[in-house]
Amino acid sequence: MARAEARHLRLSSFMPYRLSVAAHAVLSLVTDAYQQEFGLPIPEWRVVAVLQEFGSLTQQQVVARSTLDKQTVSRAVRGLLRKRLIQRQRSSSDGRAYNLRLSAAGERLHARLTPLALELEQRLLAGLTPTQARQLIDQLVRLEQAARAAAAARAGGAVRRQD
Repeated sequence: MARAEARHLRLSSFMPYRLSVAAHAVLSLVTDAYQQEFGLPIPEWRVVAVLQEFGSLTQQQVVARSTLDKQTVSRAVRGLLRKRLIQRQRSSSDGRAYNLRLSAAGERLHARLTPLALELEQRLLAGLTPTQARQLIDQLVRLEQAARAAAAARAGGAVRRQD
């Protein structure tokens, strides 16, 4: 009987489902707050946050650090340029690329947005001890690494099967 139960999938305890539901709930909260307070969609906020943390970057570097796809970053960059929250300058090392950086207005926006972001995080973690909160972050990082490794292994297996 235990063996039959082990093969039965229950969404309520299926980790990928629980993670997806939790991520959707968190993203909805953050999206609503950033949109209402600052008129900033999540992809634009993520580009602002990446540029604040890493400084001047090319669009490709923003893609790599933000985990957003190229088209989403491109739309976000266009929106941020229209809002004058970022600036771009042709790269001296690659004439086809542009370096992006926060404008003074972008820096001010980030400074205003940071307390809200930290408050939302604090609310979300309120039911956890500081140790549990750190452990959660560590576990999420490990889960992300495991997912990337599994995806790479699947991709490698798919390539080998085609040979």
